[in-house]
Amino acid sequence: MAHLRFRRRLGLAVPLALSLTASLGMLPTVASAAAPPAEPLTEPVARTADAPRLAYVVNTGTDRRTIESVTEAITAADGTVVVTYRKIGVIVVHSANPGFAETMRAVRGVQSAGATRTAPLSAAGATDEGPVQPLTAQQAAKTASTAKAGAEPLEADQWNLRAIGADRAAGIAPGSRKVTVAVIDNGVDDTHPDLAPNFSAAQSANCAGGKADTRAGAWRPYTSDIGHGTHVAGEIAAPRNGVGIAGVAPGVKVSAIKVSDPVNGLYYPESVVCAFVFAADHGVEITNNSYYVDPWLYNCMDQPDQRAIVDAVNRAQLYAQRKGTLNLASSGNSNHDLDSDALVDDSSPDDSTPVERTVDPHECFDVPTQLPGVVTVGATGVRNVKSYYSSYGYGVVDLAAPGGDRLYQIPDTPSKNGRILSTLPDGKYGFLQGTSMAAPHASGVAALLKSRHPHATPAQLKALLMAQADNPGCPESYDPDGDGTPNAVCEGGKRLNGFYGFGVVDALDAVE
Repeated sequence: MAHLRFRRRLGLAVPLALSLTASLGMLPTVASAAAPPAEPLTEPVARTADAPRLAYVVNTGTDRRTIESVTEAITAADGTVVVTYRKIGVIVVHSANPGFAETMRAVRGVQSAGATRTAPLSAAGATDEGPVQPLTAQQAAKTASTAKAGAEPLEADQWNLRAIGADRAAGIAPGSRKVTVAVIDNGVDDTHPDLAPNFSAAQSANCAGGKADTRAGAWRPYTSDIGHGTHVAGEIAAPRNGVGIAGVAPGVKVSAIKVSDPVNGLYYPESVVCAFVFAADHGVEITNNSYYVDPWLYNCMDQPDQRAIVDAVNRAQLYAQRKGTLNLASSGNSNHDLDSDALVDDSSPDDSTPVERTVDPHECFDVPTQLPGVVTVGATGVRNVKSYYSSYGYGVVDLAAPGGDRLYQIPDTPSKNGRILSTLPDGKYGFLQGTSMAAPHASGVAALLKSRHPHATPAQLKALLMAQADNPGCPESYDPDGDGTPNAVCEGGKRLNGFYGFGVVDALDAVE
C-alpha cells in the first residue's frame, strides 16, 4: 500500500448518532466539562462454538438502562461482549453470527453497529510497515566523529531537528516532565537507552483487541515488528543524555499504547478506541497517531460497517479531547488530495482481498486523521518542501513537519540520508520516512507548547500550534521528479494552503 500505516461542547455527555449525510461537520461533537473515567466493564457471554468469529463495535446511548438492554440483545444475537466503554457508549463484541450487525442495527437504542474487520479473528492479513534502513556501525562512527560539542553523538544526521529549530529550542526549554505524549502505535521498546529515561510505564498499555493490558512490558513491540513505534517515540522525546540522538522535546515524557494485532500487525478500530480512552483516563496530554485504522483506508459513511467504525473511534477521541488530550495524526503517504472530489482506493480492505473503489474524501474518512479536532500533519523534506508521498488537502492538513524525502531532498549530512534517523528496538537506530515521522515532530512541538502553557485546553493548544508555524506558501509548480508534469496541486495562500496547512512547525518559536 502506498499509505504507510505507521502513518464541542453540549450540555449532555451523550454521543449523538451519526448523520447518513456523511458530512464531517455532522459527526458527533458532544463534550463535557468534567467527564468521568470511561471504565471498561467486561460482560462474559457464551460464545458460539467452533465457528469463525468477527469483531464488532455496537454504539449506543450511555445511560445504564440502554446499555443493559443492548447488552441483552447482543447475547440474544449470539454475541460475546469483550468490553463495554459506558461513558462513550461503545461496546466491543465478538460473534460468529453472520447477521449480527444487521440484527443489532434494528435494536432500540443502537445508533450504529458494524464489523471492524473483514477476516475472521484468527486470520492473518497483509501488512505494510515500510522499509527501515538501519544505521550501520560504520555510519554511526562517521556521524559520531562529526558531533559538535554539546550535541548528541548521532545528531549530525538529524537534519530534521535543525529544520525546525529543535536543536536550539532544547537549550532554552527542553519541555516539562509533567507533559506526556502517548505513542499510539505498534509498541515502544522502553529499554532502549535513548528512551528509558523519559518513559512513563504508568501511562502505557497494550490495547490490542480492545481491552487495556497494563502488565509490565505489555506495551513493547512484537519481535516481528520493525520498531515503528520505537522510532516515533525517539523523534518525540529521546533525551539529551550523551547517547545516540535527541528528540524534539527531550525533557518531556513518552508512553506507549500498543494497538497492533498480534496476528497480522493491523490497527483495528476496537484497539484504537481502547487507546484513546486509556490515554484520556491516565492523564496523557498529547497522543501521536502515525497510522490509519484498518481495514479501510477510507471509511465511507454510506456503508454501515464503516460508519460504525467512524462513530466508535470518534467517540473515543472526542472523549480524550474532553479530558484534556490533544490528538495529532499523520495525513497519509498516498499523495492523495484529501480535498478532492474523488480518490481511488485500491488497498482496502487490507485484512482480506482489496477491491478497487472510488471514494469521495468528503464522505469517506481516513480515521483518525480526518476526525474533528484531530491535528492533521503532512510531511516535508530537508528543503522545507512537501515530501513526494505526503497526502495533502486544503482545509484538511493543519500543519507540516519533517517526515523525510529520500528521492528529491537529500541533506548534506554524514549519511546523506533524506529519511529521519531515530531509535529502533534493541538499542539500535535507523532511518524511516513518511507522514508517520512528520506527526511526532508536531507532537514534540505541541509538548513544548503544553510545557509552556500547562493550562491550555486541546483547542487552545491546537491554536498555539497553528500560530507558531512558518508557512512557505504554495510553490508555483510542484514537480519534484522534473518530468514537466505537476505531481500535486497546492491550493490556498501564504496563511493557509493544502500542502502545509498553517505552516511547518517551529520548535524555536514555540519556546521563545
